[in-house]
Amino acid sequence: MKNTVFKGNRLNEISFPLGGIGTGCIGLAGNGRLIDWEIFNRPNKGSTNGYSHFAVKATKKGKLVDARVINGDVNTDLAGTLGRGFGSGLTAGSMAGFPHFKNCVFTGEFPIAKVDFSDEAFPGKMRLYAWNPLIPLNDRDSGIPAAFFEFEITNTSGEALDYTVCGVLMNPYGGSVNDYVSDANIRGLYLHQTNCPPDSAGFGDVTLAAGQDGDVSYQQYWYRGSWHDGLERYWRNFTEQPEFENRTYPEPGSYDHAAMAIRKSIAPGKTQRFRYVISWSSPNCVNYWSRYVVKDENGNEKDVTWKNYYATQYENSTVSSAYALTEWERLWKGTKRYHDELFGVTLPAEVTEAISATTSVLKSPTVMRLENGEFYGWEGTWENTGSCEGTCTHVWNYAYALCFLFPQLERSIRETDFKYNQDENGRMAFRLTLPLGRERSGFRACLDGQMGGVIKTYREWKLCGNDDWLREHWPAVKKSLEYAWSDKNPDMWDRDQDGVLEGRQHHTLDVELFGPSSWLQGFYLAALKCAAEMAERLGETEAAEKYRGIFLKGQKWSEENLFNGKWYCQKLDLTDRTYLDRFEGAEAYWNDESGEIKYQIGEGCLLDQCLAQWHANINGIGCVFDKKHLRTALKNVYKNNFMPDMRSHYNTFRLFAVNDEAGAVICSFPKGIKTPAIPIPYAQESMHGFEYAFAGLLISEGMVKEGVSVVKAIRDRYRGDNRNPWNEIECGSNYARSMASYALMPIFSGFRFAMQDKAIGFCPVTEGDFRSIWAIDSAWGRFERRGGRTEIKVIAGRLSLAELELPYYSKVNSVMIDGKPSEFTFRGGKIIAAIDAGRSISVAGELK
Repeated sequence: MKNTVFKGNRLNEISFPLGGIGTGCIGLAGNGRLIDWEIFNRPNKGSTNGYSHFAVKATKKGKLVDARVINGDVNTDLAGTLGRGFGSGLTAGSMAGFPHFKNCVFTGEFPIAKVDFSDEAFPGKMRLYAWNPLIPLNDRDSGIPAAFFEFEITNTSGEALDYTVCGVLMNPYGGSVNDYVSDANIRGLYLHQTNCPPDSAGFGDVTLAAGQDGDVSYQQYWYRGSWHDGLERYWRNFTEQPEFENRTYPEPGSYDHAAMAIRKSIAPGKTQRFRYVISWSSPNCVNYWSRYVVKDENGNEKDVTWKNYYATQYENSTVSSAYALTEWERLWKGTKRYHDELFGVTLPAEVTEAISATTSVLKSPTVMRLENGEFYGWEGTWENTGSCEGTCTHVWNYAYALCFLFPQLERSIRETDFKYNQDENGRMAFRLTLPLGRERSGFRACLDGQMGGVIKTYREWKLCGNDDWLREHWPAVKKSLEYAWSDKNPDMWDRDQDGVLEGRQHHTLDVELFGPSSWLQGFYLAALKCAAEMAERLGETEAAEKYRGIFLKGQKWSEENLFNGKWYCQKLDLTDRTYLDRFEGAEAYWNDESGEIKYQIGEGCLLDQCLAQWHANINGIGCVFDKKHLRTALKNVYKNNFMPDMRSHYNTFRLFAVNDEAGAVICSFPKGIKTPAIPIPYAQESMHGFEYAFAGLLISEGMVKEGVSVVKAIRDRYRGDNRNPWNEIECGSNYARSMASYALMPIFSGFRFAMQDKAIGFCPVTEGDFRSIWAIDSAWGRFERRGGRTEIKVIAGRLSLAELELPYYSKVNSVMIDGKPSEFTFRGGKIIAAIDAGRSISVAGELK
């Protein structure tokens, strides 16, 4: 069975996010239920929205043949949910107490979920497609606050039947008012409220809408009673009456349900489709985790609010529903094209699955878009709050989906980072505080986050090729890099500018390293290389020469002092307490009992010891580490840190891999190597983003089999029966670092980009025919090599190039641009030509 097809107990943990970038989402459970209603500007794990669901009935000449909720079996929490009525059984809101489908098969290939339902009693084949647009480079249409549902029913009986698909939606607000709306584009139920003023954080509305085909009936309100009166009357109305009779009330209610049904006649053997949209609008955001208040004219405290970006695009949920339904075909076509291209690549299945599944983080409550469209992300999410605010630089360092799929949004992170997080001395706060402009954090700078910002600026510049953008941000980039040796840096990273990090370095494992390690050295060295190239581009040759000089000194020292013959380690005498005396507050790192500095790597074998080379290989930075040493180190990291199972491994931290599950641990201390009394935190964990980055580095350095085994180990931990395949965890759910998996796409294809020089290239890491997708700021498409022919398909945008690097050719015979022959020269593996392609570039030649 494909890893994207789930049935039986593999349905149990599924929650497939349906929502736009920065809009929140609704979860589609493995059995088709609507769960995890995270549409109110914060996480809401484990939630339902009353009895919201879809149902179907078949009738013949007005008489009921069969009716059932469009769900499969519920097989979890049968005794109830802890903290929510454990001991009283499943809630009625699970809809498990109503007729439903016996058989359910869930095919999840993000961004599209397909669920097939069947039951002997139901006279038809039922299929659901659930999705939200994901169209590369089109962030507006990929940010619609809505869940799209298309029900496909085939009449398998021998006679014509009427089929009705009904949607039920609860108004999630007190003071509820449910209105029916209808115009040329939409028929729907607009559920709004009277309790909150329009500028408050609690204000909002939701809409259940359908298109104009089919006969419609509806109930604006379920019956208002006590106990389960409303649910009883709804089901009886649905099953005993040919269509709904509307019900209204003169006064607002509280959490009223509404229902709408679409009926179509289907001939034997024929198929009809029923389209629904659930959309939402919670326009006003507030900092609920660290309040920021001002006083009103009466001296009362008032939270400062800001608008969601989607609220600047759509006045309310009815407007977004109308847009979704009107543009459905175009949005589906764009999303299906991305889906088909992604699942048409020739990468190993585990790799494609990982890329697809982890991209769902962009559609989860981990992500917000601020009022002017700026991208903002938590690290992940807890049940009801975000986890670790501020698009944390050292975590989002690992995330590569956004920069390729939506480069404009990735650039907005650089822009807000430099505008709001940098102080006058160059120190960068590594968490952006909200609302924008609020006082930044005063905590010390983070080495990997700050140097990562330089590397990512280099990446964004190369993807868009815009020198003006680079020039605008260059002063801040330069100041950020040079903070390493600034006399205003109390952590004294590289005060003497010798390329060696002698100081105190905060990092993504949440403590400080003292002295040099290849892990953080690598970040610093890579940043120096990037800065040198950017400085040279902008005419600052003196700065470029300086940065290169520091890089060369640091690289030489690192190879001579950090490589122990097997792997790279940390250069620090753990017993030297005086090393801490240089830094305020560092005495907390001294362990009196063992006479050692705590939380260090020492001689250990760190999974991320050459992480900077991963960034370098993706972004065309060049060698950060000696190639021979790197290869040796990678072999030993794989040998020491990759565990085929966890049976004999002890872990004092979080448990992301257990029992027979495999994984790569953060830091190992092989036999014969001294283990610090208290080693670096998280040493025994297997954190997914670290593992993906390690896998990518292995693959990019020719160790493809080993790299794929690491990817497979991660995805085997997300089978649906053990964990949710669309929720890789770390510090909470929907964790951003897992988007390191997207880098496997450019790594496998050997994608090279330097749009400042109008150049891209490909050199797949595997032999033979190959297919992948690619993306830059101006276009995205498909790369395909078949025999001696290469095609670079432009699916959206336009590709203007002066150079196309295809080093696997020994000779190029022809170049076609949009079907027309082009003049070119070929030398050194590069095609030099004036290329302006709107459809394709085709190359024929002889392979090496």
